[in-house]
Amino acid sequence: MKLTSKGRYAVTAMIDIALNQDKGAITLSIISERQGISLSYLEQLFAKLKKAGLVSSARGPGGGYRLSRIPAEISISEIIRAVDESVDARKCGGKSNCNGGEQCLSHELWTELSSTIDTFLKSITLQSVVDKKQANLKEVSFG
Repeated sequence: MKLTSKGRYAVTAMIDIALNQDKGAITLSIISERQGISLSYLEQLFAKLKKAGLVSSARGPGGGYRLSRIPAEISISEIIRAVDESVDARKCGGKSNCNGGEQCLSHELWTELSSTIDTFLKSITLQSVVDKKQANLKEVSFG
């Protein structure tokens, strides 16, 4: 099981929007510059995030992306799933055919781990991540 750059970048970009959208819609080129993520890669991710209803876009001057809902209503799990990322620890992807068509001996262990990870990611909202980031920024500036 490995969370690839697709999921990590999608979460990072969504955090960037949540932190900055009070200043207006955020362009992908700004996110690309601030976060060091390829613009073409962001375009692919945001097509999926938009299709999932997590962001909305506006064209023209002042255009860009905004969150479609408040950050407290968007879970990290939703973001990861929107970009077709999986955090399933099972080799078989849940099909129970991991050992030559049969369920492997450790199947239930990996099923429980996958469930725990999913529950954890569902419990973390974009707002909670933003709150932690803002608290860390305040500590740095006052520390």
